Amino acid sequence: MGGGYGMYYFIVIAFSVIGMLVSGRLKSKFNKYSKVPLRNNMSGAEIAKQMLDYFGIHNVQIQMGKGMLTDHYNPVTRIVNLSPDVYQGRSIASAAVAAHECGHAVQHDMHYPFLKLRSNLVPAVKVASMAQQYLLLAAFMFFGSFPQIMLLPVIAFGITALFSFVTLPVEFDASKRALAWLDSSNVLVGEEYNGAKDALKWAAMTYVVAALNALVMFLYFLLKYTGRRG
Repeated sequence: MGGGYGMYYFIVIAFSVIGMLVSGRLKSKFNKYSKVPLRNNMSGAEIAKQMLDYFGIHNVQIQMGKGMLTDHYNPVTRIVNLSPDVYQGRSIASAAVAAHECGHAVQHDMHYPFLKLRSNLVPAVKVASMAQQYLLLAAFMFFGSFPQIMLLPVIAFGITALFSFVTLPVEFDASKRALAWLDSSNVLVGEEYNGAKDALKWAAMTYVVAALNALVMFLYFLLKYTGRRG
């Protein structure tokens, strides 16, 4: 049991450190580009509205939320929630993030399959995430006498890994749509566009790290389960 815990905590700590480094880099990029004003002086909210109007999407609301980098699109309520710095900001960073979140609204309007799949997985992921710690405790406690119990965390981590990898095309595609529109509409030009592309690249990296973490955890428990069974 001790060895199992040791490897588990090593994986958790290793990816936590990597995640913090990538998150720190993202915040650094956001701070950098949030200080670069746009030549057109448009706010994130104005850019979001213009993008939605361009795609003929009039049933999505744009609201200001709370916190930093809490921006997201809710496909259930059809609301683009922008953090105050993005909603009110008139910078490269606010333009990039606002357009990215509207990219999700465009995906929804165009029935992008991976967005629908991710939404369908949300209820199962919530249950799996809440149960993981309890399942891990039970598995490590009773693995010696009842190895089949390891199948439970295998399933739980398998669900979160699937969700993480389905999230990747959703996020990359939203950024692709955002950048294409920002370029074609001339909302951002030259170095402004390059800055937005750089910022969104690091935002995407946070999802890549999360997906790799989920995959490694899933494989760890899968190999532990199949190894003992063999």
